[in-house]
Amino acid sequence: MTISLPNEAEAANELMRLARKINRANKAYHLNDAPEIPDAEYDAMVRRNAELEAAFPHLIRADSPTNKVGHEVAASPLRKVAHEVRMMSLDNAFTDEEVGEFVARVRRFLNLAEDAPVAFTAEDKIDGLSLSLRYEQGKLVRAATRGDGQVGEDVTANVAHIPDIPQELQGDAPDVFEIRGEVYMERAAFIALNERQEQAGDKIFANPRNAAAGSLRQKDARVTASRPLRFLAHGWGAASSIPAGSQWATMERIAAWGVPVSPWLQRCEDLAAMLDHYRNIQKQRIDLPYEIDGVVYKVDDFALQDRLGFVAKAPRWAIARKFPAEQAETTLEAIDIQVGRTGKLTPVGRLAPVLVGGVTVTNVTLHNRDEIARLGVRIGDRVVLQRAGDVIPQVVENLTREDPRPAFDFPDHCPECGSEAVAEEGEVDVRCTGGLICPAQRTERLKHFVSRGALDIEGLGEKTIQEFFNLGWLESPADIFRLYRRRGDIVGREGWQDKSVDNLLNAIEAKRQPDAARLLFGLGIRHVGAVTARDLCKRFVTLPALRAVAQKANQLRTDGDAGAAELPEVADARAELVSIDGIGPAVVEALGDFFHEAHNVTVWEDLLNEVSPPDYIVETKASEVAGKTVVFTGKLETMSRDEAKAQAERLGARSAGSVSAKTDLVVAGPGAGSKLTQAEKLGIPVITEAEWAEIVARAG
Repeated sequence: MTISLPNEAEAANELMRLARKINRANKAYHLNDAPEIPDAEYDAMVRRNAELEAAFPHLIRADSPTNKVGHEVAASPLRKVAHEVRMMSLDNAFTDEEVGEFVARVRRFLNLAEDAPVAFTAEDKIDGLSLSLRYEQGKLVRAATRGDGQVGEDVTANVAHIPDIPQELQGDAPDVFEIRGEVYMERAAFIALNERQEQAGDKIFANPRNAAAGSLRQKDARVTASRPLRFLAHGWGAASSIPAGSQWATMERIAAWGVPVSPWLQRCEDLAAMLDHYRNIQKQRIDLPYEIDGVVYKVDDFALQDRLGFVAKAPRWAIARKFPAEQAETTLEAIDIQVGRTGKLTPVGRLAPVLVGGVTVTNVTLHNRDEIARLGVRIGDRVVLQRAGDVIPQVVENLTREDPRPAFDFPDHCPECGSEAVAEEGEVDVRCTGGLICPAQRTERLKHFVSRGALDIEGLGEKTIQEFFNLGWLESPADIFRLYRRRGDIVGREGWQDKSVDNLLNAIEAKRQPDAARLLFGLGIRHVGAVTARDLCKRFVTLPALRAVAQKANQLRTDGDAGAAELPEVADARAELVSIDGIGPAVVEALGDFFHEAHNVTVWEDLLNEVSPPDYIVETKASEVAGKTVVFTGKLETMSRDEAKAQAERLGARSAGSVSAKTDLVVAGPGAGSKLTQAEKLGIPVITEAEWAEIVARAG
């Protein structure tokens, strides 16, 4: 089934809500071992987030789950441990077609012929707790949980009680070798543990994964010793040397050292073998002694893995194929309209509770007015829900749409402020026209401004924002930095004492010199997500410089001169903006629209009177092209365009999509056309792909 996607504005709003929910769930799940939502519902949100980010990459937020693994361990009672090599997560696939696209994507990135051999390993994906085991001279010296991928918790004493984990490796292991895998609890052991817990009046665990996590992350190792934990290795981290040249051969060596690996680990020569192995594991899933939620595929050859590299929190050379959809039938009891920070009216279906894939579902997003019309849903309809690969529940069928009851009447006025609600030409989203007079938009924008992906002001959560807004203390972002004047008013309010007020005000003061990209993202300018904000700040270094170019690019809007759009400086400004990789006309127009509105300029200037973001200078790897703008054109024969751009980024260069006077270097392959002509016309140096490879090699 094809799941429909929203437009960009709805996607930005939904990504914001998902980031908040997922970050909260991460803390409960990874840090507290007390999940507030079932695993399947968590996976649902992550899947939906990934789906939206794939469709709208320029909207990826700084606090996106794709940039994070697990959760920070600041509040953990266990000692913190920094990982020498970051512990990554995996991207997901949910269909045969998506696995096929993964294989094709690997080939495209590596610029391989369709018939060039690429082997993969495939193994069952254990639903457990990630663990890193560091061996030095063959002896276990440290065990650590994944944590947030960079810092985990020291559980060395605890793993001494897991029989699968040897204290000393057998045979000749490298001087340093960090084995990574999953701690899990078998189903039978989990049931027996819960029976003992219930008899003792202790905590009942929701599932084997939570039981394993709670058992391992104990301050008292004797508790861990009383729990039947197991371990399977699936990879490695830091190592003084790698004992083989492929994933398969290295896993064989790990097994030979006495560390268990999955009995389902197999090497697959092609896509057909990968899919066959998945189906075989899926058939045996119910008979396995432990919980699995899919199959993991990895490119076997290390040389190819190195070329593919990583994106955000996941490697390009691996993917997890998740198990398929579950459906259920229920009644749509109500349709509520929520107003987001962009003014978008989002319909939310309230359902008679129903169990889908082990999760009780009571709400479902209906996306927009057109989706309601497509499904023909009305209050009282019987509907079919689906969790495709455990994604957020979707209404896939209306069982009573032939009933002659009236269609749902989508509102034409905002339910929050009463302003007219309209859809702009060419858009499906209905938006409140009230702008900053609409309380829903104003408070949502303030919440976004202080959110983790933006300024990340600790202690200024949704409830506090709403409270202070209702009191008239917060109307714009700058008001946040003037809250110190309200200290006497805040102290003594419910939940506020001297210490908590001082903590909040200190957290606000700590953001007086915020990261410029976070500040820009926090303003909620349409089409300017976290990644786009960083790209803009990288290019212009200061926010005033960005504003000047954005206003110049849309000078026609500002001065009313019919010929302004033809002025060279206007064309140059627009060209400078769109030359930034990932920046298109929609972003240029959105920036122009933002600075065209007088109230936005007032908010901007008022805010910059309160804060002083430092120049946005990105540390780059030393190379002869660092700080330069590079354009790739023509056919690249030894690498894909994506790999070439990734190389430029690693060397501190900017990769642009078009040639202009600001271009420093053009790398031209066979078939280079207008870009090469323009470079020669402007006198810009042009080199071959081989010469570019030499630059990369010299940088090391």
